[in-house]
Amino acid sequence: MVKVLSSGGSVLLPVDTAGRVLELLLIMEQYWAQRHLVYPIYFLTNVATSTVDFVKSFLEWMSDSISKSFEHTRDNAFLLRYVSLIINKEELEKLGDAPKVVLASMASLEVGFSHDVFVELANEAKNLVLFTEKGQFGTLARMLQVDPPPKAVKVTMSKRIPLVAEELKAYEEEQERIKQEEALKASLSKEEVKASHGLNAKASDPMVVDASTSCTSSNAGSNVCGSVDILIDGFVPTVTSVAPMFPFFENTADWDDFGEVINPDDYMMKQDEMDNNLMLGAGDGMDGKLDEGSARLLLDSAPSKVISNEMTVQVKCSLAYMDFEGRSDGRSVKSVISHVAPLKLVLVHGSAEATEHLKMHCDKNSDLHVYAPQIEETIDITSDLCTYKVQLSEKFMSNVICKKLGEHEIAWVDAEVGKVDEKLTLLPPSSTPSAHKSVLVGDLKLADFKQFLASKGLQVEFAGGALRCGKYITVRKIGDSNQKGSMSSQQIVIEGPLCEDYYRRRELLYSQFFLL
Repeated sequence: MVKVLSSGGSVLLPVDTAGRVLELLLIMEQYWAQRHLVYPIYFLTNVATSTVDFVKSFLEWMSDSISKSFEHTRDNAFLLRYVSLIINKEELEKLGDAPKVVLASMASLEVGFSHDVFVELANEAKNLVLFTEKGQFGTLARMLQVDPPPKAVKVTMSKRIPLVAEELKAYEEEQERIKQEEALKASLSKEEVKASHGLNAKASDPMVVDASTSCTSSNAGSNVCGSVDILIDGFVPTVTSVAPMFPFFENTADWDDFGEVINPDDYMMKQDEMDNNLMLGAGDGMDGKLDEGSARLLLDSAPSKVISNEMTVQVKCSLAYMDFEGRSDGRSVKSVISHVAPLKLVLVHGSAEATEHLKMHCDKNSDLHVYAPQIEETIDITSDLCTYKVQLSEKFMSNVICKKLGEHEIAWVDAEVGKVDEKLTLLPPSSTPSAHKSVLVGDLKLADFKQFLASKGLQVEFAGGALRCGKYITVRKIGDSNQKGSMSSQQIVIEGPLCEDYYRRRELLYSQFFLL
């Protein structure tokens, strides 16, 4: 990289917007500081500044060296001195052909700033494109990583331009038509709801009297039908009212299968309020600032369209690959498999050579059933184990004493297997079973046991992988050397002379388990 920069070329690193690119930024920052280099480094994404600003407040999730450095010296590792954060390509174009390092999104080279920067740098042999991860199949990055790389590639250049003239007029007419249709639907829906609500209220409200059917009885016993006038001092009843009432307005709402239908406009900010908030900045932890690129994307509501054209790019620049994906290498994978000790192993998503090599290694060094299916190949990995489903009778469970273990309850049972209604059932034993040896259930970690003994006021320390309790008592874990991984059985051994200290520590050790 330095050789390319010293010869007047530029370097492009296609990266993601966050993640491993943060480690790349720190590595280049340290390397530039050690070598006192003056070549500019640019981190070019739409969210470059906001990403780094947020990372500055999450140092407790970083490595020990970064967090401890901040605790002791208050030096934030992401206060970048050599890396400039830019969010638009215009700032990069101001430098012209000056040597520089650009970390641009996206890693696939299909879209984003890296796509545009690659098209500009590929035509000159002095430039370098440095890949830090394997490209996905079918992408431009993967195409350039093959051996030998192509000398020319076809790329699609896209650009967004505003609508003008007839296109803008047609767009505005279409939007106006859509708004009118939505307003008409909304008004019809509200009228239907009001009409249905009015009918229901009139039928159920005892205060509503139909003047056409109301009748009054005279003293002579004759029925006189008609309207009734009501005059009460202090109230001026309306023409349609039949009794004095305080004004009451009920908000009717439309309901569907999912609940009350809401109007999205009630929950949207006005455009002028949104503009003010964006310009003043409303992001917490961002020092009251918002990315210019983010603000531009949010505020730019002008009608536009995307035009694309295909062009052929001559690849004259140098191409290099540096494995910085953070994936396990072959040695690590073999070590993990030996410690996990699975019964069956399925190998997918790897090259044919690497898959065959790992399959041969597992076949040679273990009794694993290894499968390496091809794309769209189906395999059967079900296991034929001696597992049966049995029922627990009430008579049997009435004599079982369970003990709480975390979220579960455990117990030692002696039973006989029988059939009830053609189903396997555990039944009480016909004869008195012989006493079984005590079983200690639990998983003891020596580090936790050390803290427990220290809380009891005992002197403990680690020595040679064992826990030294005082001068004479030692607690250690012993595993079966013939087995590996989680399938291996481990024993806890307490060593020392039979004395009061020995029995005291053994009692404390037993208290860490459940005794069955």
